[in-house]
Amino acid sequence: METILRSVSVYALLLLFLRLNGIRTIAQITTFDFILLLLIGESLQQGLIGEDYSLTNALLTVLTLIGLDVLLSLVKGRSKTADKILDGIPCVLLENGRLLKDRLQETRVGGSDILAAARETEGLERFDQIKYAVLERDGKISIIPKRS
Repeated sequence: METILRSVSVYALLLLFLRLNGIRTIAQITTFDFILLLLIGESLQQGLIGEDYSLTNALLTVLTLIGLDVLLSLVKGRSKTADKILDGIPCVLLENGRLLKDRLQETRVGGSDILAAARETEGLERFDQIKYAVLERDGKISIIPKRS
């Protein structure tokens, strides 16, 4: 039972910390973010396993974490409020070529990130060519170009 409680506690805290840290997908993480994730994983290992290094305890920990993930996905599917809390909501970062600085600071996204997404997805080079740039729930930036 201790292993299950440890796993639930670590999962909940890690989920909270990562949600507070902002939204990024694996494809968008920087080298620093990747190193941080590796160190977090290593740091939490002892908290998850405790003093019991048996295969049974390791499997119970993994099953608990997978079970929590499945449970939360079911909760998100049934509750829009839980879905918004756990996965966030889309956020407009640029409107009619004008950066919304407060939202950029809040989400820790830079103008260069928006321009990179604009080049990659729409072939746009300047902010004034963009009607909206939206930070999606999955961490990607969607670009809606201005129509001529």
